[in-house]
Amino acid sequence: MYVGHLAIGLAIKSKFPKVPTLPIMLGVGFLDIIDGLLIMFGLNHVTPNLQAGPYLFFDLTFIDWDHSLVMAVILSIVWALFFMKDKRVALIAGFACFSHWLADWPMHNMDLALYPYSAEHMGYGLWGKWGTGSWIFEGLFSLALIFYAWRNFGREHISILWPTVLLVISFFQLSPWLSPMKHAATLQEPAASLVHGFLVLLGFLVPGLLITWLINRAEKKSLNS
Repeated sequence: MYVGHLAIGLAIKSKFPKVPTLPIMLGVGFLDIIDGLLIMFGLNHVTPNLQAGPYLFFDLTFIDWDHSLVMAVILSIVWALFFMKDKRVALIAGFACFSHWLADWPMHNMDLALYPYSAEHMGYGLWGKWGTGSWIFEGLFSLALIFYAWRNFGREHISILWPTVLLVISFFQLSPWLSPMKHAATLQEPAASLVHGFLVLLGFLVPGLLITWLINRAEKKSLNS
């Protein structure tokens, strides 16, 4: 899942408008930010596969250091600890981070380990079962969350037009036809894995920071109006 994570972050922020945006919007992507770095450093492993739909074009051969259940819990706690000056913020930041694993479980193809190097793996496998249909499902799921966020932000007189535009662009950009991962999968190793990791890193870091800035700007505009 990709844009769905960002939509979850938007929904969480709309539910808790007094909580700073950054712990939430970077939190929902924190596991993949770590994953991108670990792939680039060679600790996680992906394998190019142009048949791996709907938009990833890589098999997630070993992502245990961030996407196993145990490591997802640990990293969520680590993320929460950055914000322990306010326990409520820390709790919501930790939940935002762990929501990533929960949202990944329906989509991933049995590549979510119980713990690093565990023989037991999880994932309902909608990517493999539905193909392009899973991308459409993710879009509808995200649309429902955006609608929920619009209603909540509307009560605070805050516009999320531009975050919504960014999510729509992100949804179509990482589609079965436009995904940059397809080009990365055609490269020779180690370039393919390095580019994949870099795209995963940027794919959550940049939109997370940009949506944080857009929401913070909209909040200030609402206060000044």
